[in-house]
Amino acid sequence: MPVLKLGLPKGSLEETTCDMFRRAGYKIDIKSRSYYPSIDDPEIECILIRAQEIARYVEMGLLDAGLTGYDWVIENNADVVEIAELVYGKVGRAPLRWVLAVPNDSPIKCAKDLEGKRIATEAMGMTKAYLERHGVNATVEFSWGATEVKPPHLADAIVEITETGSSLKANDLRIVDTICETTTRFIANKESAKDPFKRAKMDKLALLLQAVLTAENKVGLMLNVHVDNLVKVLAILPAMQRPTIAHLSDQNWYALIAVVDQHIVRDIVPELKSAGAEGIVEYNLNKVIP
Repeated sequence: MPVLKLGLPKGSLEETTCDMFRRAGYKIDIKSRSYYPSIDDPEIECILIRAQEIARYVEMGLLDAGLTGYDWVIENNADVVEIAELVYGKVGRAPLRWVLAVPNDSPIKCAKDLEGKRIATEAMGMTKAYLERHGVNATVEFSWGATEVKPPHLADAIVEITETGSSLKANDLRIVDTICETTTRFIANKESAKDPFKRAKMDKLALLLQAVLTAENKVGLMLNVHVDNLVKVLAILPAMQRPTIAHLSDQNWYALIAVVDQHIVRDIVPELKSAGAEGIVEYNLNKVIP
């Protein structure tokens, strides 16, 4: 039986990724110290690998597909097919940034000021490409971690990934420039993407995973409204397209169903009630497919 060899990110994204698959309808079970999780789909084989390496193994064909950051695709200069963008992370859902940062009192104000300086980073490829674009010669050293503590004694500047910049500020660093914005990508090997079975499997996974992310921070609303109040209620009620409207057994009453952003529910529910809506029910969503 053909199978899809799928690389999942080991580390900070591991738990979030497994939860996302669960909401998409797949149960992934990771045994202690095992890098080969089981999944309740016999047509998929999973392996846990550091996100930094997934793009390289996908390009080589050792994996058919995988989930990794766009930054690591760039860093590895991997020639792969992008199946889908999946905007999620360990905590937030905003893109992450690789930034050039220096101590607050550093004279470095722009890329040109890096001439002859020492830069510590995990993303050596991206950093060297950035320097080359700006015509700057500087020493780039690989950092095994705790990169924020290296300036000013061990490095003049760093290139580090950040979501909010709070860790940089806590270490008295300021951002000089953004080198790369990154989100999680579902990538595939070029030959695997041409295989009808594997491509269909990838497209199915991408559809369901994107549906899970679309459903986040959204809820469903069901309510009943008399025909005399229908226009007023519809004016209040936003929806992804248009609310679903159906007659009740009493032809003077309608049932409405809509998908709305969760953060507006506390504002619009009282308004809906005042406009004549009755039997208002809010419910959670697992997937939303536009």
